[in-house]
Amino acid sequence: MRIDEQVEYLMQGTEYGDETLKQTMTQELRQRLMEADKEGRPLRVYCGYDPRRADLHLGHTVTMRKLRQFQELGHEVTFLIGNYTSLVGDPSDKDVLRPRMTQEEIDENSRTYAEQAFRILDPQKTVIRYNAEWLSKLSLEQMIHLASNFTLQQFLTRDNFKQRWEHGDAVYLHETFYAIMQGYDAYAMRSDVQVGGTDQLFNIVTAARKLMSYLGEKPNIAIILGILPGTDGVIRMSKSLGNHIPLNTTAEDMYGKVMSVPDAAMGSYCRLVTRWTPPQVERFEHDIASGYLHPRDAKMQLAFEITANFYSDAEAQKAQEAFVRLFQQRDVPVDIPEFKYDQGLSVLDVLAATGLITSKNEGRRLIEQKGVRLNGEVLDDGMQPLHGGGVLQVGKRHFIKVVPN
Repeated sequence: MRIDEQVEYLMQGTEYGDETLKQTMTQELRQRLMEADKEGRPLRVYCGYDPRRADLHLGHTVTMRKLRQFQELGHEVTFLIGNYTSLVGDPSDKDVLRPRMTQEEIDENSRTYAEQAFRILDPQKTVIRYNAEWLSKLSLEQMIHLASNFTLQQFLTRDNFKQRWEHGDAVYLHETFYAIMQGYDAYAMRSDVQVGGTDQLFNIVTAARKLMSYLGEKPNIAIILGILPGTDGVIRMSKSLGNHIPLNTTAEDMYGKVMSVPDAAMGSYCRLVTRWTPPQVERFEHDIASGYLHPRDAKMQLAFEITANFYSDAEAQKAQEAFVRLFQQRDVPVDIPEFKYDQGLSVLDVLAATGLITSKNEGRRLIEQKGVRLNGEVLDDGMQPLHGGGVLQVGKRHFIKVVPN
Protein backbone atom coordinates (compact mmCIF):
# COMPACT_ATOMS: atom_id res chain seq x y z
CA MET A 1 0.00 0.00 0.00
CA ARG A 2 1.03 3.59 -0.60
CA ILE A 3 1.38 5.77 2.51
CA ASP A 4 -2.00 7.43 1.99
CA GLU A 5 -3.66 4.01 1.60
CA GLN A 6 -1.99 2.80 4.79
CA VAL A 7 -3.22 5.86 6.68
CA GLU A 8 -6.79 5.33 5.45
CA TYR A 9 -6.64 1.64 6.39
CA LEU A 10 -5.18 2.25 9.86
CA MET A 11 -7.57 5.12 10.65
CA GLN A 12 -10.62 3.05 9.70
CA GLY A 13 -12.99 2.72 12.65
CA THR A 14 -11.38 5.53 14.67
CA GLU A 15 -13.42 7.91 16.82
CA TYR A 16 -12.04 10.89 18.71
CA GLY A 17 -15.13 12.96 19.44
CA ASP A 18 -13.29 15.92 17.99
CA GLU A 19 -12.55 16.39 14.30
CA THR A 20 -9.49 18.58 14.92
CA LEU A 21 -7.91 15.91 17.12
CA LYS A 22 -8.65 13.25 14.51
CA GLN A 23 -6.98 15.33 11.80
CA THR A 24 -3.97 15.90 14.05
CA MET A 25 -3.57 12.17 14.70
CA THR A 26 -4.04 11.42 11.00
CA GLN A 27 -1.34 13.89 10.01
CA GLU A 28 1.04 12.63 12.70
CA LEU A 29 0.50 9.02 11.61
CA ARG A 30 1.24 9.92 7.98
CA GLN A 31 4.39 11.78 9.02
CA ARG A 32 5.60 8.95 11.28
CA LEU A 33 5.00 6.38 8.54
CA MET A 34 7.02 8.47 6.10
CA GLU A 35 9.85 8.88 8.61
CA ALA A 36 9.91 5.16 9.40
CA ASP A 37 9.91 4.30 5.70
CA LYS A 38 12.83 6.66 5.11
CA GLU A 39 14.74 5.21 8.07
CA GLY A 40 13.96 1.64 7.01
CA ARG A 41 12.40 0.64 10.33
CA PRO A 42 8.96 -0.54 11.44
CA LEU A 43 6.75 1.51 13.74
CA ARG A 44 6.59 0.30 17.35
CA VAL A 45 2.91 -0.30 18.04
CA TYR A 46 1.20 -1.60 21.14
CA CYS A 47 -2.04 -2.02 22.98
CA GLY A 48 -2.36 -2.88 26.65
CA TYR A 49 -4.81 -5.43 28.04
CA ASP A 50 -5.64 -5.75 31.70
CA PRO A 51 -6.58 -9.39 32.27
CA ARG A 52 -9.80 -8.65 34.15
CA ARG A 53 -11.60 -11.67 32.66
CA ALA A 54 -10.50 -15.05 31.43
CA ASP A 55 -13.11 -15.20 28.66
CA LEU A 56 -13.08 -12.65 25.86
CA HIS A 57 -15.86 -11.59 23.51
CA LEU A 58 -15.91 -9.96 20.08
CA GLY A 59 -15.80 -6.47 21.57
CA HIS A 60 -12.40 -7.18 23.12
CA THR A 61 -10.95 -8.00 19.70
CA VAL A 62 -11.48 -4.56 18.10
CA THR A 63 -8.04 -3.33 19.13
CA MET A 64 -6.49 -6.70 18.30
CA ARG A 65 -7.83 -6.42 14.76
CA LYS A 66 -6.13 -3.03 14.45
CA LEU A 67 -2.87 -4.50 15.74
CA ARG A 68 -3.16 -7.20 13.10
CA GLN A 69 -3.50 -4.52 10.41
CA PHE A 70 -0.24 -2.96 11.59
CA GLN A 71 1.36 -6.43 11.43
CA GLU A 72 0.15 -6.89 7.86
CA LEU A 73 1.93 -3.65 6.95
CA GLY A 74 5.19 -4.88 8.49
CA HIS A 75 5.22 -3.02 11.80
CA GLU A 76 6.37 -4.28 15.21
CA VAL A 77 3.43 -5.14 17.47
CA THR A 78 3.54 -5.62 21.22
CA PHE A 79 0.68 -7.25 23.09
CA LEU A 80 1.12 -5.72 26.52
CA ILE A 81 -0.44 -7.57 29.44
CA GLY A 82 -1.19 -5.18 32.28
CA ASN A 83 -0.35 -7.49 35.14
CA TYR A 84 0.67 -4.45 37.21
CA THR A 85 -2.02 -1.96 36.16
CA SER A 86 -4.53 -4.70 36.98
CA LEU A 87 -3.64 -4.21 40.62
CA VAL A 88 -5.36 -0.81 40.34
CA GLY A 89 -8.02 -1.51 37.72
CA ASP A 90 -8.86 0.86 34.89
CA PRO A 91 -11.63 3.26 35.99
CA SER A 92 -12.12 4.68 32.47
CA ASP A 93 -15.44 3.03 31.65
CA LYS A 94 -16.77 2.44 35.17
CA ASP A 95 -18.90 4.54 37.49
CA VAL A 96 -17.93 2.40 40.48
CA LEU A 97 -14.64 1.27 41.97
CA ARG A 98 -13.23 -1.80 40.25
CA PRO A 99 -12.57 -4.65 42.68
CA ARG A 100 -8.90 -5.43 43.15
CA MET A 101 -7.67 -8.72 41.71
CA THR A 102 -5.38 -11.27 43.29
CA GLN A 103 -2.06 -12.07 41.66
CA GLU A 104 -3.30 -15.61 41.01
CA GLU A 105 -6.32 -14.30 39.06
CA ILE A 106 -4.11 -11.97 37.05
CA ASP A 107 -1.65 -14.76 36.16
CA GLU A 108 -4.38 -17.17 35.05
CA ASN A 109 -6.25 -14.58 33.00
CA SER A 110 -3.01 -13.39 31.40
CA ARG A 111 -2.35 -16.89 30.09
CA THR A 112 -5.80 -17.27 28.52
CA TYR A 113 -5.75 -13.72 27.08
CA ALA A 114 -2.67 -14.48 25.02
CA GLU A 115 -4.13 -17.78 23.78
CA GLN A 116 -7.31 -16.08 22.60
CA ALA A 117 -5.46 -13.09 21.10
CA PHE A 118 -3.52 -15.39 18.79
CA ARG A 119 -6.75 -16.23 17.03
CA ILE A 120 -6.29 -12.79 15.45
CA LEU A 121 -2.66 -11.80 15.86
CA ASP A 122 0.22 -13.54 14.11
CA PRO A 123 2.07 -15.28 16.98
CA GLN A 124 5.33 -15.19 15.00
CA LYS A 125 5.14 -11.40 14.72
CA THR A 126 3.80 -10.56 18.18
CA VAL A 127 5.89 -9.53 21.16
CA ILE A 128 4.27 -10.26 24.53
CA ARG A 129 5.36 -8.13 27.46
CA TYR A 130 4.13 -7.51 31.01
CA ASN A 131 4.13 -4.00 32.46
CA ALA A 132 5.29 -5.19 35.88
CA GLU A 133 8.67 -5.29 34.15
CA TRP A 134 9.05 -1.52 34.60
CA LEU A 135 6.14 -0.34 36.75
CA SER A 136 7.21 -2.48 39.70
CA LYS A 137 10.56 -0.69 39.67
CA LEU A 138 9.22 2.87 39.82
CA SER A 139 10.30 4.65 43.00
CA LEU A 140 8.11 7.00 45.01
CA GLU A 141 10.31 9.89 43.88
CA GLN A 142 9.71 8.99 40.23
CA MET A 143 5.94 8.75 40.79
CA ILE A 144 5.97 12.22 42.37
CA HIS A 145 7.69 13.65 39.29
CA LEU A 146 5.28 11.89 36.94
CA ALA A 147 2.22 12.95 38.93
CA SER A 148 3.36 16.60 38.88
CA ASN A 149 2.24 16.74 35.24
CA PHE A 150 -1.44 16.46 36.17
CA THR A 151 -4.03 18.30 38.24
CA LEU A 152 -6.86 16.85 40.26
CA GLN A 153 -9.24 18.88 38.12
CA GLN A 154 -8.17 16.90 35.05
CA PHE A 155 -9.27 13.68 36.72
CA LEU A 156 -12.43 15.04 38.35
CA THR A 157 -13.76 16.41 35.06
CA ARG A 158 -13.70 12.91 33.52
CA ASP A 159 -17.28 11.68 33.21
CA ASN A 160 -16.94 8.59 35.38
CA PHE A 161 -15.20 10.42 38.24
CA LYS A 162 -17.45 13.45 37.86
CA GLN A 163 -20.62 11.36 38.21
CA ARG A 164 -19.34 9.62 41.32
CA TRP A 165 -18.23 12.92 42.83
CA GLU A 166 -21.59 14.58 42.19
CA HIS A 167 -23.49 11.59 43.60
CA GLY A 168 -21.38 11.60 46.74
CA ASP A 169 -19.75 8.28 45.86
CA ALA A 170 -16.12 7.66 46.75
CA VAL A 171 -13.33 8.38 44.27
CA TYR A 172 -10.21 6.69 45.57
CA LEU A 173 -6.79 8.26 45.18
CA HIS A 174 -5.19 5.10 43.81
CA GLU A 175 -7.59 5.18 40.84
CA THR A 176 -5.84 8.30 39.56
CA PHE A 177 -2.61 6.31 39.36
CA TYR A 178 -3.94 4.25 36.47
CA ALA A 179 -3.61 6.87 33.73
CA ILE A 180 -0.09 7.75 34.93
CA MET A 181 0.92 4.08 34.92
CA GLN A 182 -0.47 3.56 31.43
CA GLY A 183 1.26 6.70 30.22
CA TYR A 184 4.54 5.37 31.57
CA ASP A 185 3.99 2.12 29.65
CA ALA A 186 4.13 4.06 26.39
CA TYR A 187 7.36 5.76 27.45
CA ALA A 188 9.00 2.55 28.71
CA MET A 189 8.47 0.88 25.33
CA ARG A 190 9.31 4.05 23.33
CA SER A 191 6.17 3.41 21.34
CA ASP A 192 5.28 5.18 18.09
CA VAL A 193 1.62 4.22 18.21
CA GLN A 194 -0.77 3.23 20.97
CA VAL A 195 -4.11 1.61 20.17
CA GLY A 196 -7.15 1.82 22.43
CA GLY A 197 -10.90 2.37 22.60
CA THR A 198 -12.72 5.65 23.14
CA ASP A 199 -12.77 4.93 26.87
CA GLN A 200 -8.97 5.24 26.74
CA LEU A 201 -8.93 8.72 25.23
CA PHE A 202 -7.71 10.45 28.40
CA ASN A 203 -5.14 7.76 29.20
CA ILE A 204 -3.60 7.84 25.73
CA VAL A 205 -4.08 11.35 24.37
CA THR A 206 -3.59 13.25 27.63
CA ALA A 207 -1.51 11.06 29.93
CA ALA A 208 0.74 9.06 27.60
CA ARG A 209 1.55 11.85 25.17
CA LYS A 210 2.18 14.31 28.00
CA LEU A 211 4.48 11.97 29.91
CA MET A 212 6.45 10.98 26.83
CA SER A 213 7.09 14.64 26.03
CA TYR A 214 7.99 15.35 29.67
CA LEU A 215 10.48 12.46 29.65
CA GLY A 216 12.10 13.60 26.41
CA GLU A 217 10.50 11.23 23.90
CA LYS A 218 8.43 12.00 20.83
CA PRO A 219 4.77 11.47 21.89
CA ASN A 220 3.12 8.43 20.47
CA ILE A 221 0.18 8.56 18.08
CA ALA A 222 -3.22 7.66 19.48
CA ILE A 223 -5.33 5.29 17.40
CA ILE A 224 -8.67 5.56 19.21
CA LEU A 225 -11.28 3.08 18.04
CA GLY A 226 -15.04 3.09 18.39
CA ILE A 227 -16.71 0.76 20.87
CA LEU A 228 -18.41 -2.27 19.34
CA PRO A 229 -22.14 -2.40 20.14
CA GLY A 230 -23.56 -5.69 21.37
CA THR A 231 -26.15 -7.81 19.65
CA ASP A 232 -28.75 -5.19 20.59
CA GLY A 233 -26.93 -2.81 18.25
CA VAL A 234 -26.95 0.01 20.80
CA ILE A 235 -25.15 -0.65 24.10
CA ARG A 236 -21.45 -1.62 24.20
CA MET A 237 -20.93 -5.37 24.08
CA SER A 238 -20.86 -6.81 27.59
CA LYS A 239 -21.14 -10.27 29.07
CA SER A 240 -23.02 -8.89 32.07
CA LEU A 241 -25.68 -7.42 29.76
CA GLY A 242 -26.03 -10.65 27.81
CA ASN A 243 -25.49 -8.90 24.46
CA HIS A 244 -22.05 -10.36 23.79
CA ILE A 245 -20.61 -12.73 21.19
CA PRO A 246 -18.04 -14.92 22.99
CA LEU A 247 -14.83 -16.08 21.34
CA ASN A 248 -14.88 -19.45 23.07
CA THR A 249 -17.99 -20.69 21.32
CA THR A 250 -18.85 -22.57 18.11
CA ALA A 251 -18.79 -21.28 14.55
CA GLU A 252 -22.57 -21.83 14.33
CA ASP A 253 -23.22 -19.84 17.50
CA MET A 254 -21.00 -16.96 16.38
CA TYR A 255 -22.61 -16.85 12.95
CA GLY A 256 -26.11 -16.90 14.41
CA LYS A 257 -25.37 -14.15 16.92
CA VAL A 258 -23.95 -11.87 14.23
CA MET A 259 -27.10 -12.50 12.18
CA SER A 260 -29.15 -11.23 15.15
CA VAL A 261 -27.41 -7.83 15.12
CA PRO A 262 -29.73 -5.01 13.93
CA ASP A 263 -29.11 -3.77 10.39
CA ALA A 264 -28.14 -0.32 11.65
CA ALA A 265 -25.08 -1.74 13.43
CA MET A 266 -23.60 -3.47 10.39
CA GLY A 267 -21.39 -0.46 9.60
CA SER A 268 -19.72 -0.62 13.02
CA TYR A 269 -19.15 -4.35 12.74
CA CYS A 270 -17.62 -4.22 9.26
CA ARG A 271 -15.25 -1.39 10.27
CA LEU A 272 -14.20 -2.79 13.64
CA VAL A 273 -14.10 -6.58 13.46
CA THR A 274 -13.60 -7.63 9.82
CA ARG A 275 -10.53 -7.88 7.62
CA TRP A 276 -12.13 -5.61 5.04
CA THR A 277 -10.23 -2.61 3.70
CA PRO A 278 -11.86 0.86 3.33
CA PRO A 279 -12.72 0.28 -0.37
CA GLN A 280 -14.37 -3.04 0.51
CA VAL A 281 -16.38 -1.43 3.33
CA GLU A 282 -17.41 1.42 1.04
CA ARG A 283 -18.60 -1.03 -1.62
CA PHE A 284 -20.50 -3.09 0.96
CA GLU A 285 -22.39 -0.06 2.27
CA HIS A 286 -22.96 1.34 -1.23
CA ASP A 287 -24.51 -1.93 -2.40
CA ILE A 288 -26.89 -1.93 0.57
CA ALA A 289 -27.87 1.73 0.14
CA SER A 290 -28.47 1.31 -3.60
CA GLY A 291 -30.64 -1.77 -3.10
CA TYR A 292 -28.22 -3.95 -5.05
CA LEU A 293 -27.61 -6.00 -1.90
CA HIS A 294 -30.52 -7.01 0.34
CA PRO A 295 -29.80 -6.28 4.05
CA ARG A 296 -30.33 -9.96 4.87
CA ASP A 297 -27.77 -11.04 2.25
CA ALA A 298 -25.40 -8.30 3.41
CA LYS A 299 -25.61 -9.54 6.97
CA MET A 300 -24.91 -13.09 5.81
CA GLN A 301 -21.74 -11.81 4.12
CA LEU A 302 -20.80 -10.02 7.33
CA ALA A 303 -21.52 -13.05 9.53
CA PHE A 304 -19.50 -15.28 7.18
CA GLU A 305 -16.51 -12.89 7.26
CA ILE A 306 -16.49 -12.55 11.05
CA THR A 307 -16.93 -16.27 11.65
CA ALA A 308 -14.18 -17.11 9.14
CA ASN A 309 -11.88 -14.74 11.04
CA PHE A 310 -11.94 -17.00 14.09
CA TYR A 311 -12.48 -20.40 12.50
CA SER A 312 -12.02 -20.94 8.77
CA ASP A 313 -13.87 -20.42 5.52
CA ALA A 314 -14.97 -24.06 5.66
CA GLU A 315 -16.34 -23.74 9.21
CA ALA A 316 -18.05 -20.46 8.32
CA GLN A 317 -19.65 -22.13 5.31
CA LYS A 318 -20.99 -24.95 7.51
CA ALA A 319 -22.33 -22.39 10.00
CA GLN A 320 -24.07 -20.50 7.21
CA GLU A 321 -25.66 -23.65 5.84
CA ALA A 322 -26.84 -24.64 9.32
CA PHE A 323 -28.36 -21.18 9.82
CA VAL A 324 -30.20 -21.36 6.50
CA ARG A 325 -31.49 -24.85 7.27
CA LEU A 326 -32.70 -23.74 10.70
CA PHE A 327 -34.74 -20.88 9.33
CA GLN A 328 -36.04 -22.81 6.33
CA GLN A 329 -37.18 -25.68 8.53
CA ARG A 330 -39.06 -23.26 10.73
CA ASP A 331 -40.52 -21.45 7.71
CA VAL A 332 -39.25 -18.10 8.91
CA PRO A 333 -40.47 -15.52 6.37
CA VAL A 334 -37.98 -13.30 4.57
CA ASP A 335 -39.81 -10.03 5.20
CA ILE A 336 -40.69 -9.77 8.89
CA PRO A 337 -42.32 -6.68 10.45
CA GLU A 338 -40.06 -4.73 12.78
CA PHE A 339 -40.82 -3.55 16.30
CA LYS A 340 -38.63 -1.17 18.32
CA TYR A 341 -38.71 -1.65 22.06
CA ASP A 342 -37.31 0.28 25.02
CA GLN A 343 -34.33 -1.16 26.88
CA GLY A 344 -35.28 -2.80 30.16
CA LEU A 345 -38.66 -4.17 29.06
CA SER A 346 -39.28 -7.78 29.99
CA VAL A 347 -39.91 -10.55 27.48
CA LEU A 348 -43.61 -10.51 28.42
CA ASP A 349 -43.78 -6.72 28.04
CA VAL A 350 -42.39 -6.94 24.52
CA LEU A 351 -44.62 -9.86 23.55
CA ALA A 352 -47.68 -7.92 24.71
CA ALA A 353 -46.61 -4.70 23.02
CA THR A 354 -46.03 -6.45 19.68
CA GLY A 355 -49.46 -8.09 19.76
CA LEU A 356 -47.97 -11.58 19.54
CA ILE A 357 -49.94 -12.48 22.68
CA THR A 358 -53.39 -11.33 23.83
CA SER A 359 -52.47 -11.33 27.53
CA LYS A 360 -49.49 -11.87 29.77
CA ASN A 361 -51.12 -15.00 31.16
CA GLU A 362 -51.12 -16.41 27.63
CA GLY A 363 -47.48 -15.38 27.33
CA ARG A 364 -46.57 -17.18 30.54
CA ARG A 365 -48.27 -20.36 29.30
CA LEU A 366 -46.43 -20.19 25.97
CA ILE A 367 -43.09 -19.68 27.70
CA GLU A 368 -43.75 -22.61 30.04
CA GLN A 369 -44.55 -24.71 26.95
CA LYS A 370 -41.23 -23.60 25.34
CA GLY A 371 -43.14 -21.85 22.61
CA VAL A 372 -41.25 -18.55 22.61
CA ARG A 373 -37.87 -18.18 20.92
CA LEU A 374 -35.40 -15.41 20.15
CA ASN A 375 -33.17 -16.19 17.18
CA GLY A 376 -34.03 -19.85 17.54
CA GLU A 377 -33.18 -20.05 21.25
CA VAL A 378 -35.95 -20.94 23.70
CA LEU A 379 -36.76 -18.22 26.24
CA ASP A 380 -37.66 -19.63 29.64
CA ASP A 381 -38.19 -16.54 31.82
CA GLY A 382 -40.86 -14.05 30.85
CA MET A 383 -39.84 -11.55 33.52
CA GLN A 384 -36.22 -11.21 32.43
CA PRO A 385 -35.33 -8.09 30.41
CA LEU A 386 -35.16 -8.73 26.68
CA HIS A 387 -31.54 -8.35 25.63
CA GLY A 388 -30.55 -7.83 22.04
CA GLY A 389 -32.44 -7.78 18.78
CA GLY A 390 -33.40 -10.42 16.29
CA VAL A 391 -36.33 -12.61 15.33
CA LEU A 392 -38.85 -13.18 18.11
CA GLN A 393 -41.01 -16.21 17.45
CA VAL A 394 -44.22 -17.31 19.15
CA GLY A 395 -45.49 -20.74 18.23
CA LYS A 396 -44.75 -21.99 14.76
CA ARG A 397 -46.05 -19.17 12.59
CA HIS A 398 -45.81 -15.83 14.36
CA PHE A 399 -42.63 -13.80 13.91
CA ILE A 400 -41.50 -10.25 14.47
CA LYS A 401 -38.10 -8.61 14.28
CA VAL A 402 -37.38 -6.81 17.56
CA VAL A 403 -34.88 -3.95 17.64
CA PRO A 404 -33.94 -2.06 20.85
CA ASN A 405 -34.31 1.72 20.83
